[in-house]
Amino acid sequence: MDNLNRVTVAITGASGAIYALRTIRGLLIGGVHLDLIVSELGWMLLREEGGCEGKRSEFGDYLLERYKKDTQGGEITLHASEDLAASIASGSVRSAGMVVVPCSMKTLAGIANGYSSNLIERSADVTLKERRTLVIVPRETPLNLAHLKNLVAAAEAGAAIVPAMPAFYQKPQTFEDLADFIAGRVLNLLGIPHTLFPTWKGE
Repeated sequence: MDNLNRVTVAITGASGAIYALRTIRGLLIGGVHLDLIVSELGWMLLREEGGCEGKRSEFGDYLLERYKKDTQGGEITLHASEDLAASIASGSVRSAGMVVVPCSMKTLAGIANGYSSNLIERSADVTLKERRTLVIVPRETPLNLAHLKNLVAAAEAGAAIVPAMPAFYQKPQTFEDLADFIAGRVLNLLGIPHTLFPTWKGE
């Protein structure tokens, strides 16, 4: 496996499971190997908003089955969010980058301040220190000053911030279309080709 065709995806407990699921689908369509981390609250979100079933430990297999008609050789390795000894906790394991989608304000605070209390925060810290692409998709509104300062700190450390703010010029017809716009913007930053939404053609 080409490690530069490997992306870490972290799902945390902020509303917006559809953004995570459509991003994962887009990456699998692109044949990417996913290192997937789901927090405890992220899993609750996936069950309540995303209709996901089964156990958190079986989530990778569930996704491959859910998107099997769309995928082009994508793979998933599921990591426990508490496992700080996982391979992706080391900078020696190369990858194309990482996306936290959706990103809770608690997780944002941990990333922005280098706290590394769990595998999500540690993997993000590794991504930044190795100068790889880290994409944060925050999902909170309204934002208070602490949130804004943490977003600035994360951006100053090298993260790309993609707020869950879908556009409408592509004339979305479904919730999936709206989420695919955000997923596509994430894939753009990771350098992964996609057709999740039509590009702007001008007048």
